[in-house]
Amino acid sequence: MFTGIITDVGEIGFLERRGDLRARILCRYPADGIALGASIACDGVCLTVVDRGAEGGRAWFDVDASAETLSKTTLGDWTTGRRVNLERALKVGDELGGHIVSGHVDGVGVVIETRPEGDSLRVSFEAPPVLAPFIAPKGSIAVDGASLTVNEVEGARFGVNLIPHTRAWTTFDALTRGRRVNLEIDVLARYVARLRETMADG
Repeated sequence: MFTGIITDVGEIGFLERRGDLRARILCRYPADGIALGASIACDGVCLTVVDRGAEGGRAWFDVDASAETLSKTTLGDWTTGRRVNLERALKVGDELGGHIVSGHVDGVGVVIETRPEGDSLRVSFEAPPVLAPFIAPKGSIAVDGASLTVNEVEGARFGVNLIPHTRAWTTFDALTRGRRVNLEIDVLARYVARLRETMADG
């Protein structure tokens, strides 16, 4: 379980394609503080640490992504040197600064437009149509693992404002038109929709 508050921006050190995709991610987390089997959200995808260590004064951890994960997320777009939003799993007693995020991506969206708005950056995304009913103005959504507030919604398109702090502490300074992003809808929206279906059936 995560909160959508990015705690580090890692970098893809190398990629190895075999049955699954093995990725090494360079990070600023202390190597001895990364446990084997731990869950780390990488661009919003919950992945399991299968190895870790330090090299050249920088920590790293390895993860495996299955073919199913690659087909449902943007992890298939990863290249060596790409920057990645990272978040360690939530611990009991941690501050819940964003919203509840599971690390299970619901779909892949696309950046439609970016434009400056004051000191912020206004970004418009297009989500898969099946996710549109779960996205609401002033609601929460996780984009590449970061908890963001939805400003407006029009059909399958929605917009957010990225303040300078968010852009400085995530990979969002690299958002450009056409870039694919991982989307996870708010779990509360999912359960409300399910409840309404149940009531309508009953």
